[in-house]
Amino acid sequence: MPAIVLLGAQWGDEGKGKATDLLGDRVDYVVRYQGGNNAGHTVVIGDQKYALHLLPSGILSPNVVPVIGNGVVIDPSVLMQEIAGLNERGIDTSKLKISTNAHLITPYHRTIDKVSERFLGNSKIGTTGRGIGPAYADKINRIGIRVQDLFDPSILRQKIEGALRDKNQVLIKVFNRKGIELDEVVEEYLAYAQVLRPYVTDTVLLLDQALKANKNVLLEGSQGTLLDVDHGTYPFVTSSNPTAGGASTGSGIGPTKITRAIGIVKAYTTRVGSGPFPTELFDEDGEALRRIGGEVGVTTGRNRRCGWYDAPIARYAVRVNGLTDFFLTKLDVLTGWEKIPVCVAYDIDGTRVEELPSSQSDFHHAKPIYEYLPGWKEDITGARTLDDLPANARAYVKFLEDISQAPISAIGVGPGRDETISVRDLI
Repeated sequence: MPAIVLLGAQWGDEGKGKATDLLGDRVDYVVRYQGGNNAGHTVVIGDQKYALHLLPSGILSPNVVPVIGNGVVIDPSVLMQEIAGLNERGIDTSKLKISTNAHLITPYHRTIDKVSERFLGNSKIGTTGRGIGPAYADKINRIGIRVQDLFDPSILRQKIEGALRDKNQVLIKVFNRKGIELDEVVEEYLAYAQVLRPYVTDTVLLLDQALKANKNVLLEGSQGTLLDVDHGTYPFVTSSNPTAGGASTGSGIGPTKITRAIGIVKAYTTRVGSGPFPTELFDEDGEALRRIGGEVGVTTGRNRRCGWYDAPIARYAVRVNGLTDFFLTKLDVLTGWEKIPVCVAYDIDGTRVEELPSSQSDFHHAKPIYEYLPGWKEDITGARTLDDLPANARAYVKFLEDISQAPISAIGVGPGRDETISVRDLI
């Protein structure tokens, strides 16, 4: 069976957890392929709300094997807390599989992340301070700690000692901070070995065998397209590749085995952290979107910046990811507006620009050009087909589909698992 990629088409927080959970009963494996605990998914099942940071959303489906792939950076303390929290709520986590090649976040990564961000002052990127960037930097510098290193005490100590040789120099001499104690880190991480051992395996082999056995594999991205380190609004990006290409490298599944890429896109736009955001609102409409949409970061607790739908961004996501479908979320949040603006192009220094500019400077200067669609006042949370939607809501969806250049195959009309309109089958 082919593999399917599910990813964010904006700046993250689009509702990927809801989409993954919706498909969870129809897939056999859900694979997290990048990122760390710098992002979160919220899944609502009945009257229960689950906030996931490292674990794949599929862990809430009893018949799914959840997999943390090699492209993820793992903070073991956070992972243990998350597993324990789900177990306490009666969720079985025993099927979890973790790649031997996934890299680990350590205390020195978290410390360097926080002090570096503070050192930047007004130029700060908006990092979560959880050590994700420094862990990826060590991975690229070939001094990272991998999951498999936990099971060889001598190798673990040797690698941590080598890393701290440089890190402590930076902490002490550049940032005037206390150095990190080698023995404390080694002791803490050796303790994780026995706890994690039952979950650790060769996930590349596991997933290849699953596909050969005609199993459905869903690849779940974290963050969003515009936060991709190569294709996002650099430098205000994450440290990995949430885009579809990252699904192959972060899971070990070859690109020829991926046949569908589904982009999750909100009916409006949000982002967390610094960086350009052409449709951002600073008025009552922006505050209303934040309040009605519950736009607070699952992981950070920070208020999300809110703005209207940005079609050039959606079209860019289609191009970069080869999107075959959109899953439109939070359409219900727009209920009550008399007119709903949609950004169809940008004004950049007096010139109309239809697509996302490749120049960072141009994008910083981009001003939205809006078209206005009539709104609706009817409650749509009970809608289960397109015909159940008010005419203006249907027209809004059709307009977004046409201007974004990919079919909208599912529509979220509320936070609940069942509050979704299925337009076309996603599997």
